[in-house]
Amino acid sequence: MPRRLAPQQQTPPAAPGPQDHRRPAAGRQAPPAPAAAPAPAADPPVPATLDEILDEMHDLAVNADTRTLTDDEATRYERLESALAGARRSQNIRARQNAYETPMPGDLPALVHAGQPRRDDAYNQAFNAYLRTGQPNQDLINAQGVSPDSAGGFLVSPQFRQKLVEVLKSYGGLAGEVDGFDTARGGDVEYPSVDDTASAGAITAEGVAFATGTDLVFGTITMKAWKYTSTGADANAGLRVSVELLQDSEFDVEAMLARVLGIRIARKQAVDWVSGAGTTLPFGIAHAGLTADVVLAAGNPITYQKLLDVETALDPAYEQNAKWAFSKNTWQRIRALLGSDGRPLVQPSGEAGMGGRPQRELLGYPVVIDQGFPLSTTLNARWGVLGDLTEAYAIRRVADFTMVVNPFTRANFGQVEYVAWERADGNVQNRKAYALAQANAA
Repeated sequence: MPRRLAPQQQTPPAAPGPQDHRRPAAGRQAPPAPAAAPAPAADPPVPATLDEILDEMHDLAVNADTRTLTDDEATRYERLESALAGARRSQNIRARQNAYETPMPGDLPALVHAGQPRRDDAYNQAFNAYLRTGQPNQDLINAQGVSPDSAGGFLVSPQFRQKLVEVLKSYGGLAGEVDGFDTARGGDVEYPSVDDTASAGAITAEGVAFATGTDLVFGTITMKAWKYTSTGADANAGLRVSVELLQDSEFDVEAMLARVLGIRIARKQAVDWVSGAGTTLPFGIAHAGLTADVVLAAGNPITYQKLLDVETALDPAYEQNAKWAFSKNTWQRIRALLGSDGRPLVQPSGEAGMGGRPQRELLGYPVVIDQGFPLSTTLNARWGVLGDLTEAYAIRRVADFTMVVNPFTRANFGQVEYVAWERADGNVQNRKAYALAQANAA
């Protein structure tokens, strides 16, 4: 009888693992593979800009506070440090390159030859010629420029220098040397004078009646208050200024008007202090009604002897503070006088110091220049004085210089009116305190 075989015990097959690619042996299953470890997370990229790198480094350092950074945080921080150094290096390189490419002052040839230069250097020559002459040639004929305005002139604004050039003319001189006083009101001011210089005492014998003498004779000096005014072209209106000029001017117009109107008044007064004829204006120190002490010879030459005659006419009582006063033209004529040796009779004083303007002196007395005095060549003119000017002449002023601003009268025209005035008078208070020189009538 045939033998029977016992059945074999079979093991169930295991499920193949994800990493097990081996083929199982025939007739049996492969053993299971172990589980795979998870893949590490990718490191984020480094920021591209300096600010972003610095921000992230700041966040890492601040967020860690006082704790120890993890290995990943420390590695990240060190990687950012390396990136920061590289970014700064790149930034420095770009800055140096920009500096190389930026034109420097004096690099005109580099500017002219930007791009491919022409072999004949025509653009350079044309540009240099334009800078010298202002006339473009054909090589520059289509260039933008400041003229006409449509070619670029509208881009160039007009420029303005904040300086007002005022033309000057000398006036006065005498007013600063004479006596002066102010009053609050304008009524006449009177004060007495007495001249007893012609009187003298006498010797009287014993038992004899006194010799006949003279009584004192008093006089009076009267000072009025003439109103000096200054205004515009229309005497019945003020000096008119538009609102637009007041608002838009680069200068303080009102301050300038106050100065100019005041100078006009002072200029008129300066003439009157010298030659005013009285009655409706001041009496001047050299007005035509006075008798001169010295008169020049015919033809009115100024000689050294005539100057000595003027000094002789001044009483020695007034020599201590005496000064000359006349015009610059007269002073120049005196300076032109030559002695017998051909040298100028008037030698400039060196008291002003080295490099300073020589002081004006004549016969040892200071010289005051006042252009209000007439020329010494003007027939019959009282051209100069020598004496104690403070004792000789007085000027009275009433209140202050006044400028009135009237915005109402011409308001409908957008204009403001300005007028100015000052009340003053001048008079001779001591005729014996100075000597007066006069030109001849022929």
